Amino acid sequence: MKIVMLERSSLGEDIDLTQFENLGELVMYDQSTAADTPEKVKDADIIIVNKVPMNRETLEGAANLKMIAITATGYNIIDKAYTDSRGIAVANVGGYSTDSVAQHTFALALYLLEQLDYYDKYVKSGEYVKCDIFCHMDRRISELAGKTWGIIGLGAIGKRVAQIAQVFGCNIIYYSTSGKNRDSVYESVSLDELLARADVVSIHAPLNAATENMMNIERFRKMKPEAILINVARGPIVNERDLVTALNENLIAGAGLDVISAEPMKAGNPLLEIQDSTKLIVTPHIAWATREARSRLMDEVYLNIQAFLHGEKRNLIP
Repeated sequence: MKIVMLERSSLGEDIDLTQFENLGELVMYDQSTAADTPEKVKDADIIIVNKVPMNRETLEGAANLKMIAITATGYNIIDKAYTDSRGIAVANVGGYSTDSVAQHTFALALYLLEQLDYYDKYVKSGEYVKCDIFCHMDRRISELAGKTWGIIGLGAIGKRVAQIAQVFGCNIIYYSTSGKNRDSVYESVSLDELLARADVVSIHAPLNAATENMMNIERFRKMKPEAILINVARGPIVNERDLVTALNENLIAGAGLDVISAEPMKAGNPLLEIQDSTKLIVTPHIAWATREARSRLMDEVYLNIQAFLHGEKRNLIP
C-alpha cells in the first residue's frame, strides 16, 4: 500500500505524522503542483492532499489509486464526476478547526477594538517613558459588553463565535446566507438589518454565487461608521477594493481579515495600500492552524484512511 502526501509543508513541521507509516509505504513531498503531481502519484494507492486539483489531468496515470484523503473540509479540488467514474473514494474532515477559527475571530476583533497596534508602538517608541501621567489615552478603545455582534453564516463556527460573544456581553444577531440555518437562541435578521445594527460583523459563510462580492461598497455604506468587519471565511466574499475605499472614507472603523481573494497575496492587492494596522489587520490564512487543530485534522485523516482500509465508510463524500 503506497500512500503519497503531496503537501507536507502546509501542515507544519511541528506535527508528528509517523503514525501514517503504520498504514503502508509513506512518501511525502513538501509541495506539489498540478504539473508535477501525475509523476508523483502514478504508483499511489492513496493520496493525501489539500490544494492540488484532483482530476483527469493529475490522476489519469494513477492506475492503482483507491482513495483520496483531503486534509480539509472543503472538497472543491475534487472532480467528483471523474473520481466516481474511477471508483475512487474521497474523504474529508469536518469540525477540526471550529475552536481555532473562533479564537482567531476574537483575536482580530480585539486587536482592532483595543487599538493594540497603536498602544504597543507608543510604548516601544519610548514615548511612554516621557509621559507625565500613568496612562495614555489618545486612541479610544471600546468594550464588547453591550455591543451588537452580527454573524453572517450561522454554521458550527458562527455558533461558536456567538457563544463566546455572549460571554463578553454582546447581543447576537445573525443572517443565514443559505436560509437553512435557523437558531431559536439568536435573532435572525436580514443582511441589511444586520449591517445597520451590528457593531461587529463577522463572516463565517461559504463562498458561493450568493456570497461572492457580498460585502461591497453599497453594503459598507449600510454599516455603522464605528463598526468593524471580520472575515475568517473566504476572501472573495469581500470586495477588497471597496473595503479599502470604505476604510479610507471612514465608512467603517476597521477590518480584520484572515482570508483574501488570491492566496498567497499578489503584489497588486489593494489591501497593501493601507499600512495603518489600527484600521486593517490581515493574517495569512492562519485561523484554522493552531497546533491543536492541525493535530486533530491529521488524526482524523489517519482514521479516515484506516477505516477505508478496513472496508468502512468513514467521512466518505457521497
